[in-house]
Amino acid sequence: MLLYATLTLLAVVFIVPFLWVVSTSLKGNEQIFAVPPRWIPETFHFENYATIFERMPFLLYLRNSLFVTGLSIIGIVGSSSLVAYAFACLRWPGRDTFFLIILATMMLPMQVTMIPVFVLFKELGWLNTFKPLVVPAFFGGGAFNIFLLRQFFLGIPRDLADAARIDGCSEFRIYWNIMLPLAKPALATVAILTFMFSWNDFLGPLIYLSDKMKGTLALGLSMFVGQYATEWALLMAASVLMMIPMILLFFFFQRYFIQGFTMSGIKG
Repeated sequence: MLLYATLTLLAVVFIVPFLWVVSTSLKGNEQIFAVPPRWIPETFHFENYATIFERMPFLLYLRNSLFVTGLSIIGIVGSSSLVAYAFACLRWPGRDTFFLIILATMMLPMQVTMIPVFVLFKELGWLNTFKPLVVPAFFGGGAFNIFLLRQFFLGIPRDLADAARIDGCSEFRIYWNIMLPLAKPALATVAILTFMFSWNDFLGPLIYLSDKMKGTLALGLSMFVGQYATEWALLMAASVLMMIPMILLFFFFQRYFIQGFTMSGIKG
């Protein structure tokens, strides 16, 4: 009972900010800063949601976000699983050393490499295109994703791969037909984390995209934040619409998400 009481308390603590965002999105400006705060608006302003579509090209930004996020998921899941398979199931000189180097890159903050990467994309002529947001996803997939999938692959019995090699299977066929189907929980975890990062990414589109018609939903939220005033009701309404896909994704795939973390953490 104590455990469930603690989990319930933590759940309430985490859900309160979301409920406040929903409540604020349905308020008028005069109710937002009322003292004491009111959780239930006196008048529900559902027109705040309609105003969003009038003030910003929401559907266009939604399409751009889905495009960038979808390609990022495909690239990161595919490339990180390949790299993780090489580190977990293949033997080659310097394997462990290179893996440690990859893990060390997790200690480098994005701000350290921001300017060199920007200059690189500028020289390639990729600025104001989606390429800087999508193409890097197809080259490695990130150190954390590689580590997560490697730990999962290490938990799969090696006898399966050895038996396939004896039957004449190539390494790619072992990876594609044996390892990937068994690694669905870990792949789902990587996909969900990638979706959350790419969907909420504000800094990347802000740096590389200058055309407003190529903006994403994360950039669109900044349209309601002014230099001297912020339209809180509209900002919260847009935030609710932006959070809905993430909530639905986690709701339907939470079993794979939790299983992927637990199974990856106890293996290897």
